[in-house]
Amino acid sequence: MSYLFTSESVSEGHPDKVADQISDTLLDEFLARDSESHVAVETLCTTGQVVVAGEVSSRAYVDIHTSVRDLIKKIGYNRGAYRFDGDSLGILSAIHEQSSDIDRGVSRGERLEQGAGDQGMMFGYAVDETDNYMPLTLDLSHLILRELAEIRREGKEMSYYRKGKLKTYLRPDAKSQVTVEYDDNRIPVRVNTIVVSTSHDEFILPLDETEQAQKRADEEMLKVIREDVENVLLPRVIAKLPEKVRALFDDKLILHVNPTGKFVLGGPHADTGLTGRKIIVDTYGGRGAHGGGAFSGKDPSKVDRSAAYACRYIAKNMVAAGVAREMLVQVSYAIGVAEPVNIFVDTYGTAREGVSDAMIADKIKEMFDLRPGAIEEMLKLRNPIYRETAAYGHMGREPRTVVKKFESRYDSVPLEREVELFTWEKTDRVDEVKKAFGIA
Repeated sequence: MSYLFTSESVSEGHPDKVADQISDTLLDEFLARDSESHVAVETLCTTGQVVVAGEVSSRAYVDIHTSVRDLIKKIGYNRGAYRFDGDSLGILSAIHEQSSDIDRGVSRGERLEQGAGDQGMMFGYAVDETDNYMPLTLDLSHLILRELAEIRREGKEMSYYRKGKLKTYLRPDAKSQVTVEYDDNRIPVRVNTIVVSTSHDEFILPLDETEQAQKRADEEMLKVIREDVENVLLPRVIAKLPEKVRALFDDKLILHVNPTGKFVLGGPHADTGLTGRKIIVDTYGGRGAHGGGAFSGKDPSKVDRSAAYACRYIAKNMVAAGVAREMLVQVSYAIGVAEPVNIFVDTYGTAREGVSDAMIADKIKEMFDLRPGAIEEMLKLRNPIYRETAAYGHMGREPRTVVKKFESRYDSVPLEREVELFTWEKTDRVDEVKKAFGIA
């Protein structure tokens, strides 16, 4: 029998994602100036206020206030009406130096002997149902919100006229959810349900101050937003999909748009944001598994982050090579110890004939050095590459090389760094994997 599975995503303007982006922006600022920085920064966002706290060991000095304000304005919180805007919010910094007890176990003279920054288990997952080896439910959820953000920045569609000017009614805070129907072989057969909730301006005003007039105005706004999601947003999303995924959309699709009604109050004013609260959005949308820690704000000595990226890298290359259609990889560590405690593999019965999960785990141990220092070198993680990960998922993204600029009033000249983003999404070990498993 067929079954339904659901994943969700949240936009870059969601309060928790604002917090994640602040933490990762500050991490990048430190790494751009001192690649050996050890950073663990947590952020809280609420009405008119940002609090950053954590531990840092670095030779660099970062202008925290300016970095936070610039990021928040770039996300789209640039109006007083949001009650959370980059120009006027208050910023409290409670960052202090990293514990010497932790540093003693992690920092060693030889990088490859560097101990794990904490104990814990980490997972990586890949499945062949999409071109980027991600679960379709999560891939679609992310794409919906990326496209919604693009429409908001363009300011041409999903808009209204006020005082003779065309203006988008979209605000930065939004959520999506996608439910897909699968057959007995875990193959997607159709998109069943899509939920889109987006914050918006109050662009239709009531004719008078009565409750009935307000209700009519709210209903008219919701009708416009629903029609725009149906006729503008979803067609733009579907047009970007490969043909095999487009074929999964039919006229039976269930669509919910702002199901609670008006969504004018959004962002950190309406809902306090915290770093690390959207870990399932960050990884695999509930498919596979997630380890015990979040990612954002942590430098790569924290295996919560670096080893999770390495596990995704391994799983993706294994599935891309045809070792299995679906794969979960787990590693675990003891704090201060370089070698992982274990390597575990689950292919959910999809491994090629004659290949066992235990055999795959043994091959992974032979082929991939999973000591924290080796992971940092393999995936080039001691670079300022993390702000881009903090919205729309850490996995399934397009690896690319970019030049990033870092400016501060404390730097005599702007810093430019050429970096590779999302290195763990490369499939550059496929040929090696095929050879190891005798795959033609």
